[in-house]
Amino acid sequence: MYFKDQNTMWVATGSKQIHLIPKMVNRHGLVTGATGTGKTVSVKVLAETLSEMGVPVFLSDVKGDVSGLCKAGVPNKNVDERVKDMKIPDFSYDGYPVRFFDIYGKKGIPVRVMISDVGPMLLSRILGLNDTQAGVLQLIFKIADEKGLLLIDLKDLRAMVQYAAENAREFSQSYGMISTQSAGTIQRSLLNLESAGGDIFFGEPALDLGDWIACDETGRGYINLLDSVTLINNPLLYSTFLLWMLSDLYERLPEVGDLDKPKMVFFFDEAHLLFNDAPKALIQKIEQVARLIRSKGVGIYFITQSPSDIPDTVLSQLGNKIQHALRAYTPKDQKAVKAAAASFRTNPAFNTEAVLSELSTGEVLISMLDEKGAPQIVERAFMLPPRSFLGMAEDDLVKQLTQSCPLFPKYRDAIDRESAYEILQADQKKAAADRQKEKELQERAKAQAKPAAATRKTSTTTRKATSTVSKTVNTVLGSAGREIGRELVRGLLGTRRR
Repeated sequence: MYFKDQNTMWVATGSKQIHLIPKMVNRHGLVTGATGTGKTVSVKVLAETLSEMGVPVFLSDVKGDVSGLCKAGVPNKNVDERVKDMKIPDFSYDGYPVRFFDIYGKKGIPVRVMISDVGPMLLSRILGLNDTQAGVLQLIFKIADEKGLLLIDLKDLRAMVQYAAENAREFSQSYGMISTQSAGTIQRSLLNLESAGGDIFFGEPALDLGDWIACDETGRGYINLLDSVTLINNPLLYSTFLLWMLSDLYERLPEVGDLDKPKMVFFFDEAHLLFNDAPKALIQKIEQVARLIRSKGVGIYFITQSPSDIPDTVLSQLGNKIQHALRAYTPKDQKAVKAAAASFRTNPAFNTEAVLSELSTGEVLISMLDEKGAPQIVERAFMLPPRSFLGMAEDDLVKQLTQSCPLFPKYRDAIDRESAYEILQADQKKAAADRQKEKELQERAKAQAKPAAATRKTSTTTRKATSTVSKTVNTVLGSAGREIGRELVRGLLGTRRR
């Protein structure tokens, strides 16, 4: 119902209908505006429209009010008036195929990620490490990667940090200095992360984002909804998970060039959290991923209060823009309004900067890319009304849809297979057994042999036992490497390439 024809998506109406061209959706976009101006409704309209055209969607639900996408809307005076004013033919309420996910496993399918998959760059940000500590963590991951050791959960990483610290002198020759102080700081940060839910989030079965690129039996794209009401209280964990998703998709998807429509579209709410206090090197990597991932058929739409929340290098990559009202109460707010107005292609029919403060709820300044990828002049318009329910879905309905989802059995139960922790524990036991054997041999040599002979035998035995202990780590880690098959390789954001 939202299509003018097979080549455009009707999303808003002003002096004319405003259309989003499907093949330009992967040129990314921005939905901004002050709290209460209608950003959520705009995002729902885009998600519904994409689902209708067979494009899977990811949405982070930070307030809980997006879950209503799963059920049909109910007659509403404001919606009815909007339908009449816009002359929308054959309007009807409808629900959409929503699959619910939740890192904490309470309001959706559990979401888990392996430590090795996230990598040292993003993990350093979660842990709040300084440059020196982040460098040490990088070395620890490098040791694990080259040995083929998978770090699945937090206990794996803690064991790896301890192992690297205890053998720092040996590793410093090949990898660099690993200070005891930095290792101790990392260990304490890991304990804090565990208490914040990291013990639930990091583990297996790890999320396979390929499961999200799917349509239902009617051909509508699935809307994969991450319940983030609790997660948003840990903004670093929230933002790191979003960045991991982008990086993982970029590393795994093949180049496809320009498609008629994207393979998948991501909507990142509270997008400013991705960039808050992020080091310059990380922002450069994010910009690079955003620029390159569109060739993989993926679109990214950032949702935040002001365009100024997004770094200029990333903002320049966002072609489709929907701007709700901005409030200009302070000099900083006024500067943000000027910057937002300047980001649009001017419409001679009105003053863009003045209109930004006048927009009513649901009214937007909107600019979409044309067939050639150039931004069209900004238009003042109202977004189409959503067909789904405006509000939260009932907990019982969310639970029912979650448990009936075919993906639920795959991710429901956590598993704990052999990984770095178990392998290093086996190494410690073997080393302890070797030390005990050495001690027994020395005692036996003293008791049975003549003094001179005992001295020679003990010396020989000691060298052999010591040699056995020093080789234990390489033997055990070598077997781990054979199990994994090859050295782990990392991509742009330090995440593991599969």
